[in-house]
Amino acid sequence: MGITVGSNQDTFNYKVVSQFAMVTVLWGIVGMLVGLIIAAQLIWPEITFNIPWLSFGRLRPLHTNAVIFAFGGSGLFAASYYIVQRTCQTRLFCDKLAAFTFWGWQAVIVLAAVTLPLGITSSKEYAELEWPIDLLITVVWVAYAIVFFGTIIQRKTKHIYVSNWFFGAYILVIAILHIFNNLEMPASLWKSYSAYSGVQDAMVEWWYGHNAVGFMLTTSFLGMMYYFIPKEAERPIYSYRLSVVHFWALTFTYMWAGPHHLQHTSLPDWTQSLGTVFSLILLAPSWGGMINGIMTLSGAWYKLRTDPILKFLVVALSFYGMSTFEGSMMSIKTVNSLSHYTDWTIGHVHSGALGWVGMITIGSLYYLIPRLVGQKDMYSTRWIELHFWIATIGVVLYIAAMWIAGVMQGLMWRAFEPDGTLTYSFVESVKATYPFYVIRLVGGLCYFAGMLLMAYNVFKTVQGKKFVNPPIPLTIQH
Repeated sequence: MGITVGSNQDTFNYKVVSQFAMVTVLWGIVGMLVGLIIAAQLIWPEITFNIPWLSFGRLRPLHTNAVIFAFGGSGLFAASYYIVQRTCQTRLFCDKLAAFTFWGWQAVIVLAAVTLPLGITSSKEYAELEWPIDLLITVVWVAYAIVFFGTIIQRKTKHIYVSNWFFGAYILVIAILHIFNNLEMPASLWKSYSAYSGVQDAMVEWWYGHNAVGFMLTTSFLGMMYYFIPKEAERPIYSYRLSVVHFWALTFTYMWAGPHHLQHTSLPDWTQSLGTVFSLILLAPSWGGMINGIMTLSGAWYKLRTDPILKFLVVALSFYGMSTFEGSMMSIKTVNSLSHYTDWTIGHVHSGALGWVGMITIGSLYYLIPRLVGQKDMYSTRWIELHFWIATIGVVLYIAAMWIAGVMQGLMWRAFEPDGTLTYSFVESVKATYPFYVIRLVGGLCYFAGMLLMAYNVFKTVQGKKFVNPPIPLTIQH
């Protein structure tokens, strides 16, 4: 049942959702293009003509920041703002603050795109941006929290849907991680030094780094999953009780798994072992959530034959399950002694990034974007189908090449002759890896081509149409 639009408060705020949705596609293309360039540099080192600001060391952090914070972050803003309004049956809290989060976040992205190629960096993984940008991120994030939790406080429904629990946890935890990992002493406008030193700095960094993966790239996107899979499948979530258990178990366990990034280092051995134990425990809630999502299709499996959006969402869950299993196994010290510092780690990261984060975001946007312009479907369902297959083939090529290359590297590096000398020199392992870098580039090209196809499909869907702020349905309590 609808109501007549009398004021802004009678409608959802889809303007900021549509802004974030559009730039998500844009930044996905930009971030993946930079990824293609650095993948090509590993095959043809002089492809960028030895220009310093296009060197691998400067473009690589630009790639990670672009795909995590520009593509993934913008996608999360769009999805969380859409979902919290729909499930709370109320308009976003404070339109002006919501608009500030959009423009502020884009300012952060542009500043990152300028400073990182110039070599202005704190050198911390996933936290390379210098202190002035860190302060801007903090202000934007506080505004985000006020908008999100303010919307929940003024909700018209008694119940808080589980997606909002996942979004709320990610917003709070990322704030804590960002503040404490970036405690630093400014030395000039664009240079600072960490408040921590040595092994303590490494521990704090990977407490941040792994939980950035855990909450920015897992917990938050599970909030997407718990909304868009039931909506697209037109089925209730398989087990709501399991989703709540999934939330609390995942949120508690993830916080302790960071030390597994520092196996076989100067980090105290007990801390490394603690990271292993919690990484193995983490498999239970991770697979519980995956099974919950996939089993939501019970009675609707036939839809997978004709619904490419559902294919994106379900295959994303499959990659989530595979990546979490792989991460837990790679935290075991004996496995880690083979995988550490090899391209196996790169394969693991990208099975999660391209397979899980990329596909769940793409599927969610394909559901979301037509509704922002008052349509039910995208311009071309066949193009979505084509995008799905191109992307899937690209991910498989990428991660399979890196898995094989990584295991090969680990075995070559640990091979010894009877007299104790190395069987292979390092350069021989590099030479042996070369063909797999070519396959990795082909896989990346496939995934990038899919993003270009998506951008054109989005353009045709919104062309000549206005983004709408639909009326808030009138809910009747019994």
